[in-house]
Amino acid sequence: MCDDRSSCCCHAGTGLIQLEILRILYERPTHGYQIMEDLKIFTSNEYIPEAGAIYTMLRRLEQRGLLTSRWEKKSSRADRRVYTITEEGKQFLSDGLEMVKRRRRLMDDLVRFFDDNFGEGTDRKRRRS
Repeated sequence: MCDDRSSCCCHAGTGLIQLEILRILYERPTHGYQIMEDLKIFTSNEYIPEAGAIYTMLRRLEQRGLLTSRWEKKSSRADRRVYTITEEGKQFLSDGLEMVKRRRRLMDDLVRFFDDNFGEGTDRKRRRS
C-alpha cells in the first residue's frame, strides 16, 4: 500500500505522472521520447512533459528499483536508452493504482455532495452557511 507520504504515488501531480510512466512501461519497454509522446496522448495534451523533467523521473524511478534501462544500439540513428519496468515497479504500480481507485471513490462522493447541495438547479436557500 501507499502509506509512506514520501512515496511518489501519494502526491497528486508528479506521482500520477510517475504512475503513468510505469503504466507505459508495463505495456512495453520503450525509450524516453516515446514515453513523452504517450504521456501527451494519455493526458489528452493536458500534460506536455518537458524532457528534463521526464528524464529526471526516469532516473529516480530507476534508482528506486522500479525500472531498469539499457542502451539500444541503432545503426541508422542515434543510440537510445530503453526502459523496462521491474517486478518491484509492477507491484508499486498496482499499489499506486489501488490508491488512485480509493481516491476516486472519495472524489466521486465529494462531487455527488457538491451536485446535491451546490449544483445547478439546487435551491440556493437550502445551502448551509
